[in-house]
Amino acid sequence: MSEMAKPPFRIVLLEPEIPPNTGNIARLCAGTGAELHLIEPLGFEVNDRQLKRAGMDYWKQVTWKIWPDWPTFRAAQEAEARFWFVEQGAPRSYVQVGYRPGDFLVFGRETAGLPMPLLQQYPEGWVDIPMPNAAARSLNLSNCVAIVLFEALRQTGF
Repeated sequence: MSEMAKPPFRIVLLEPEIPPNTGNIARLCAGTGAELHLIEPLGFEVNDRQLKRAGMDYWKQVTWKIWPDWPTFRAAQEAEARFWFVEQGAPRSYVQVGYRPGDFLVFGRETAGLPMPLLQQYPEGWVDIPMPNAAARSLNLSNCVAIVLFEALRQTGF
């Protein structure tokens, strides 16, 4: 697939748990042309009322797929695919990398984030969103996706 044929970016949610977050992210994907990949197990049914409500009628405008697990998902992607794993504690900020169209932006579960073995497998792709208030536990998942996706879009000229 050529650079031009790739979607601007691909959002990957590893084991998302909260339907409204996933619905909001679907709306974000609809508005930006990003693909959405959901990796099971999901903390909800895809026909969940809250999921549909948060995504409203945008689901029809989103290219999305559900995968049974990370290995199956990863094996289906190009060998040269670039992955950015967004999780606190990373050696660099999400603004310190150069994004390219077609990159995968990977986010973990709302309650647990991304698993450390996965981050250790891809250390060069591990980035975080700095939080000036160290007392704050975390940001909302859909906000994190929006922050990183729009930086990637900004870098690539929208």
